[in-house]
Amino acid sequence: MRKLLMFIVLMSTSLFALAQSASDYNYSIGIRAYSLMQLPKILNQTNTQDYTSMLANGAMIKFNDNQVSYRISGNYFRDDISFDNTCTTCEIGKGKVTDYSFKVGFEKNFTYSRVQPYFAFDIGYRSNRFTGTTAPKSALAGVSEKTVDANKNGLVMAPVLGIKVNIIDQLTFFAESSLDFYYSYEKQDISEPNGIARTVNSYRKWEFLLNPVSAGIQFNINRKN
Repeated sequence: MRKLLMFIVLMSTSLFALAQSASDYNYSIGIRAYSLMQLPKILNQTNTQDYTSMLANGAMIKFNDNQVSYRISGNYFRDDISFDNTCTTCEIGKGKVTDYSFKVGFEKNFTYSRVQPYFAFDIGYRSNRFTGTTAPKSALAGVSEKTVDANKNGLVMAPVLGIKVNIIDQLTFFAESSLDFYYSYEKQDISEPNGIARTVNSYRKWEFLLNPVSAGIQFNINRKN
């Protein structure tokens, strides 16, 4: 029994020392390989609860201090989009969406083990812009295609829950989930065909955007000792 207890203690000590090695590096550079998230609402978009898949859309740098890391991150996404506007039978919107953000925050590890759950909180700036057109779905509507430029800029705050797995000392896999609290100033510029008329609307609004998963790898560099 005594030998078994000594063996367990020795194994626990070895694992503890091995796991700490990942936090013995001053810096970590991370790449978001895959993300699944909600984008901010465009005009009167009906499918705002849908999720968008993104590949290699972000990067992060961390300054490690034992169980706490200070992080700077950025995300960028640009793609074609099509959505129902106002209602599923009313209008269709088509165009290009560009979404990017820049955040700073902290990350707190709960354990020193090889598998490390953590909590983080980020705050920063987010911009979302849609340029394209809206057109009635029914030819009987008698309304022509409109040109749209909708732009949002504002503050974003994001609590994060995640988990890290230290594959080797210098390489860590991470996956996290977050909720963006987005307060933005929005300007919608809608033009009729041939410049007959132009409507400009502006709003200030809160949005709550769920990001179920964001996964990637981080490289740990510059060992402390």
